[in-house]
Amino acid sequence: MNCRTTIAVLAHRFQQLDRLLTETRRWWQYQPYHHLTLAFADEAPALAARLNAMSLAQLNELDGDMAALCALLAPWIPAGAALHGLSELERFLPEPIQCAREMAMHMPGRKQAQIEAFCGNLPPHQGPYLEWCAGKGHLGRLVSLHRGAEILSLELQGQLCEEGRRLAARDGARMQFIEADAFAAESGALIAEQHHAMALHACGELHTHLLERVVERGARGVTVSPCCYHLIRGSHYRPLSTAAQASDLQLTKADLRLPLQETVTAGARISRLRELEVVWRLAFDCLQRHLRGVDEYLPVPNMQKSLLTGSFEAFCAWAAQRKGLILPAGLDLAAFLAMGEARYGDVARMELVRHLFRRPLEIWLALDRALFLQEQGYRVEVGEFCDKPMTPRNILIRAVRQQMS
Repeated sequence: MNCRTTIAVLAHRFQQLDRLLTETRRWWQYQPYHHLTLAFADEAPALAARLNAMSLAQLNELDGDMAALCALLAPWIPAGAALHGLSELERFLPEPIQCAREMAMHMPGRKQAQIEAFCGNLPPHQGPYLEWCAGKGHLGRLVSLHRGAEILSLELQGQLCEEGRRLAARDGARMQFIEADAFAAESGALIAEQHHAMALHACGELHTHLLERVVERGARGVTVSPCCYHLIRGSHYRPLSTAAQASDLQLTKADLRLPLQETVTAGARISRLRELEVVWRLAFDCLQRHLRGVDEYLPVPNMQKSLLTGSFEAFCAWAAQRKGLILPAGLDLAAFLAMGEARYGDVARMELVRHLFRRPLEIWLALDRALFLQEQGYRVEVGEFCDKPMTPRNILIRAVRQQMS
């Protein structure tokens, strides 16, 4: 497939996804926590009844089977099957790479597998690499040893840089660590024309900023695996490509969280704590509406998970203090907790419908990045670098600057 054909294919897929996501946005572009009942109950009472008849276990089973979910929702969302098809990516064929046992020390098992898969899917490159948001430089160290390459590793935290230097010296990797903020102008200036930049799960604007600086500096190439799309500095997503800039979709931070709701299956304890946190948050939401006399959602900040080992009363006291509310004596907290438990099922049902659009929206975001790089003269490929059980954030965008003839 030549470059012109690849450009047309990616652009056509983006346009199809954009049209369908725009036409169906009433089904996904809202926040279930804000609703006291099923948001679509009036528009689709038969769907509401169908989902209400399902147990939480049945909802969870459907959530892991997109084909079955498409079939269930087809009478109300006929575009589901097309969206599902447009969301499928080919797996890249990796070069088999495995860390030496000593080198793999200090790497969590799943992270080690991700690093090996990422490294095995890097395009050919003769020259140095730039490792963006490097941490301890595990990825750069493997690339250096496997390809005999020089690595320039950029990392914000000095302690991680020091540990990275120690590990590089231990393993004989040719690495230089720079302690710097990725958003600083001098960090972008580190990107040289001969570099191939790489970032494994750099969050939000950390990786989009890298793509813009790679283009600005004319680097030979870049390979990224996007993550945490919602970590942006503004209130709304800033599209990169001309195609996305022309879209009618306006994505908030809350919208950008939707792809991240696809997670690796957690253990029973973690799953139980997640459910408990949602129930408590929903229960407190009912409580704060009662106290304020305002029927609208009030977001509560992230919390220490140790709070979940305490009581609901202690959680309410913590949340009320954070939001400047006073809890009067004699509150029937058990009644509000029961409301939260009832709402948990409604939220799960709304989220199930929204999850039909989880991967399509992530592909839309990935294609925005790919089309931006194509517009700037790079030959771009988009695919999966590993299976989802290793990480649901398994999309890989790899781009190589086209040589001028």
